[in-house]
Amino acid sequence: MKRYLILEDGTIFNGLAFGSNRESSGEVVFTTSMTGYQEVLTDPSYCDQIITFTYPLVGNYGINRSDYESIRPAASGIIVNEHAEFPNHHEGIQSLSSWLTAKDIPGLYGIDTRKLTRKIRQHGTLKGRLSNTIENAKEIIEEMNASPLKTDQVSKVSTKSPYHLPNSGNRVVVVDFGVKTGMLRELSRRLCDVIVVPYNTPAADIIRLQPDGVLLSNGPGDPKDVPEGITMIQELLSYNIPILGICLGHQLLALACGGNTEKLKFGHRGSNHPVRDLKTGKIALTSQNHGYAVTEDSLMNTTLELTHQAVNDGTVEGLKHKVKPAFSIQYHPEASPGPQDSNPIFDDFMNMIKTTKKEGLMQNA
Repeated sequence: MKRYLILEDGTIFNGLAFGSNRESSGEVVFTTSMTGYQEVLTDPSYCDQIITFTYPLVGNYGINRSDYESIRPAASGIIVNEHAEFPNHHEGIQSLSSWLTAKDIPGLYGIDTRKLTRKIRQHGTLKGRLSNTIENAKEIIEEMNASPLKTDQVSKVSTKSPYHLPNSGNRVVVVDFGVKTGMLRELSRRLCDVIVVPYNTPAADIIRLQPDGVLLSNGPGDPKDVPEGITMIQELLSYNIPILGICLGHQLLALACGGNTEKLKFGHRGSNHPVRDLKTGKIALTSQNHGYAVTEDSLMNTTLELTHQAVNDGTVEGLKHKVKPAFSIQYHPEASPGPQDSNPIFDDFMNMIKTTKKEGLMQNA
């Protein structure tokens, strides 16, 4: 069956359909990840986005039981040059196309994904629609140009009620802005007693859980659309509870401390982004998925200092609070998917908790 990608600038790509038969709209982005398509498609940070894979063949090892980053995928669609109809892997249980059908996610293949990626790089991310017809293309384009992007992604993907992952170690409260399973797995590997709470949980409710540390998770969209999170972080900082912010959590920490964020032209999405540690000079390859970044100039009069920077474009990749036990990173240290260069970030968080406990710095927690 034919399927079309209609972009807000009037461009139309003609291809073929796979996955769900429904039509969908979203922000069209691209990822440079060569593997890990299951983790990408189930990452809540892709909520309401149509994901273009620059790697030409996707789906060759199928879908397995292990590589989910969330139970309910939030992506609006997938675009590939070619998808594997008959995958081959000992852990694979179904094809990508059959999985997309089951999850009601539409796919488009057979288009020039290089041309689409170049367009996004030149013009920035674009609103688009995966449509089964182009008879009403003019109306679709007019509607996209008249409608702003959605701003409720975090409320869509965050848990609606707290849940507990019991263990015997440090108690870590995870504020779920769109948390990935991989981050919870890394905390569990370190024997953390994890409690996951909704994104709009007041700081007082978090304090009542008596946490040893708080992790501000990744998530979709513009951090300025989550004012509840900014207020909550400002209040948590007064208790001297160790805080680790990841991706959206990193941006929210910056906003809570007086910094600013801006939308990037086409974002950072992939598993090979080099990041420099400004203290050691070492460079790590990182997994990233974000469309917004902290502006370096806005940090000048704040209590935050720059610790990590992107090699490719110099954007802010890591921050540390000058007074409070809090730090953050823009990339994904759990490497789902991607290299594991940055996995020790979780150990740094555990050491911060240990030090804070030893020095008795936490107040009223």
